Amino acid sequence: MGKRLFIAEKPSVAQEFAKALHEDFTRKDGYQESANSVVTWCVGHLVTMSYPEVYDPELARWKFESLPFLPEQYKYEIIPAVKKQFEIVKGLLCRGDVECIYICTDSGREGEYIYRLVDMMAQVPADKVRKRVWIDSQTEEEIKRGIDSAKTWDAYDNLSEAAFLRAKEDYLMGINFSRALTIKYGYNVKKFLNMEKLGAISVGRVMTCVLGMVVRREREIREFTETPFYRVVLKAEPSIEAEFRAVEGSKYFNTPAMYKENGFKERKTAEELIESLKGQQATVVSFEKKTEKKNPPLLYNLAEAQNDCSRILKISPDETLKVIQDLYEKKLVTYPRTDARVLSTAVSKEIAKNIAGLKNYGPLSAFAAEVLNEKKYAGLAKTRYVDDKKITDHYAIIPTGQGFGELGKLSLLEQKVYDLIARRFLSIFYPPTVYNKDSIVLKVGEESFFASFKAMKDEGYLKVANTKKKEAAKPQDNNDDKKAEDEADTEITAEVLEVINKIKQGDVLKVLGMEIKEGKTSPPKRYSSGSLILAMENAGQFIEDEELRAQIKGSGIGTSATRAEILNKLVKIRYLNLNKKTQIFSPTELGEIIHEVVTGSISSLLRADLTASWEKGLTQVAEGQITGKEYMEKLEGYVTKMIERVRTSNISSALNNAFLSVERNYK
Repeated sequence: MGKRLFIAEKPSVAQEFAKALHEDFTRKDGYQESANSVVTWCVGHLVTMSYPEVYDPELARWKFESLPFLPEQYKYEIIPAVKKQFEIVKGLLCRGDVECIYICTDSGREGEYIYRLVDMMAQVPADKVRKRVWIDSQTEEEIKRGIDSAKTWDAYDNLSEAAFLRAKEDYLMGINFSRALTIKYGYNVKKFLNMEKLGAISVGRVMTCVLGMVVRREREIREFTETPFYRVVLKAEPSIEAEFRAVEGSKYFNTPAMYKENGFKERKTAEELIESLKGQQATVVSFEKKTEKKNPPLLYNLAEAQNDCSRILKISPDETLKVIQDLYEKKLVTYPRTDARVLSTAVSKEIAKNIAGLKNYGPLSAFAAEVLNEKKYAGLAKTRYVDDKKITDHYAIIPTGQGFGELGKLSLLEQKVYDLIARRFLSIFYPPTVYNKDSIVLKVGEESFFASFKAMKDEGYLKVANTKKKEAAKPQDNNDDKKAEDEADTEITAEVLEVINKIKQGDVLKVLGMEIKEGKTSPPKRYSSGSLILAMENAGQFIEDEELRAQIKGSGIGTSATRAEILNKLVKIRYLNLNKKTQIFSPTELGEIIHEVVTGSISSLLRADLTASWEKGLTQVAEGQITGKEYMEKLEGYVTKMIERVRTSNISSALNNAFLSVERNYK
């Protein structure tokens, strides 16, 4: 009987497979072997796409005559730094006694691509059986389940084709567009910036779109004009502060005096209102009492985890991914590169195991015990936290309930990230946070004043989430007038609310005074590393066309596995600046100038709808809705059209004017 060969993406993952097999393995150079099995590994990518000069040495020279570069057959090569490991893996894959190959690279599009390239370059005999292991964590039972339920690799052919197409797409756009723009406008950029050496104008399907998002936001901030406004606040017994609004019936309703309905454009007008109401009492014309519930949030996918870690822990998206990947490899959490924020039905049926394991985690031990003892997990499958339709490759990131032998070895940062994931997970088994809320409308003369108060009645999930203060501090994106702050409920104690609750409609309250509170409009906020990751994930929000927005929903810009890498590259090539302390992005002068070059030549690269639609197309290939041939025809047609546009256009004069405009902002 032949041997089984297990090939993982990393040495550490291969080690977990070897442990799970419970066989007597002997360590060899680049693999482990037992009487029945062999376990080996890649070290990330072993194979890469060849540059154009490999096809033809003449292509090392960048000239328009050689564009567009559209190979009929793509060439690949072994990455020199990992050639030794490739030769070891190749030898094992082609060994005569290896009968069945278990593909154990990461369960996703990129992991599929890594192995398929190796299989192709190693020329593995077609008669060998290949099975795909698809797992959500590295616990022993999950590894065993993955091996037992492994499908033949042809079940993943569509995913493989999408992976190859994604690589070809990035390659064709990067090679062709970067060369074309560098040839045509590189000298202009270099001369204007007085640079000794520019290098290539680097553009791409995802990175250029992200650059556009950051530049547009920066320009919105620059062009913003601060507008002051003046609110009138009434104080009345007992403990009431109510804000004036120019509603129907007010002499200020729909007049030019108002900046929106709750603020005057001029302080003088606010003073006139106060003077006109002096000495009058306030009548309660409306008093509404209700309860308000706030449900636990959905579970973490990678983008949400990166956003929270950026906001709370001030770490970058790539650092967050690295930490969660380490937790995954230590068996503490499930697979990190996921877009789903829910669980599968199958997982929900076994969720008690995950909860039980958390009894070993000190900070949440009591909560885990409470969930188990009271069977709070019963009925989970019927909640919004379980939805098979919202899962593609993997479910949300949750604690496995295992791996606690590694807890003492975690760094402080790893502990904090694990704690966030574990708290988010346990939160879903607790009831909503409940608030008692009062809304009051007072009338003074013909003018109306509004107040709303809330007091926590039941802490609910917040007692385990421990995020109340963090959520309150969460920045409001695109906030142009402090509206979120101005219209927020006044949070008070239950005792104060009890006093206010004694008020009845028709009561006349003593007015203690009125004051003017000056406010001012504020510009949009710059993207943080976390909010930019979320903006990439939710690219549809930037698309005005409702039908197209619905069509690309869920596709976004890039993937959960690549978004952090894209942001890193934009910083590395000096198109963006990242403040490591605040995790705030801003464009560099070079980045803005490259933005101008692209705007005048291949402006579609800056649009979220185009970028997300390409990603949608890859999803359609993976799901078998369209063929790879159809996708490549569209891709090659687009590249050819854009190269011709750059070749025939002349925007040098317009660019110089744009460059001067950019320069003024960096003096």
